[in-house]
Parts: sequence; C-alpha cells; structure tokens
Amino acid sequence: QVQLVESGGGSVQAGGSLRLSCAASGYTISSINYCMGWFRQAPGKVREGVAAITLGGAYTSYADSVKGRFTISQENAQKTLYLQMSSLKPEDTAVYYCAAKPPPCVVRDWKGYINWGQGTQVTVSS
Repeated sequence: QVQLVESGGGSVQAGGSLRLSCAASGYTISSINYCMGWFRQAPGKVREGVAAITLGGAYTSYADSVKGRFTISQENAQKTLYLQMSSLKPEDTAVYYCAAKPPPCVVRDWKGYINWGQGTQVTVSS
C-alpha cells in the first residue's frame, strides 16, 4: 500500500514561488512504472490534474494552465516528489494533492490515480 504525505503549502503573493513536497512510502520494486501526479482542487471546482511524471522520470505532463511555471520532479530513489511553482497567480489557489497510479503509466491520462495524500493548501494573494 502506497502512502503519500504532502508538505510545503502556504500563502504567497502573486508572482511568488512555492515548492511542494510529497513523501512516498510503501513502494515495491515493481512500482517503478507508477505514475506520480499533482492535482489541485479550488473551492467550488472539480479536482484537476496539474502535473505528472513516471517514477523513472522519463516522461512528464503538465496542464496547459501551469506550463512554463510549474516543474514536477523526484529524487531519493523516487521516494520524494516535488512540485516547484513559480510566477504564481491568484487562480492557482487550491488544495494540492499528491497521487499515485499503478502501471501502465500514461502521464497524459489524469484518470486512474488510486493513492492520495491528505492535501496541502496553497493560497496566492493579488
């Protein structure tokens, strides 16, 4: 069973930066083909995919709304997932969730994620 714990949320002014982290545990060697993703949910809106990466790091995908501003990455033998967010906008305000999807991993497919963290709040003020 995969466990995910997010951290790094907070409040920032528009144009600022934040880095979210997700500590993962419970992987087995066969988990190398998992997809890992960041999602967000703003008040009154449906949850949306933000960025995804294969555990091997070979492929990434981003929502159009964050391309060029957000970067997903991983380190520590795929045990920590990051989301570097720059040039933040008020519309980026949301609860951000880390999630994992078992193989086959198609990073452009936002469906199929079965393991979720508890979420971390990001608030961007204008």
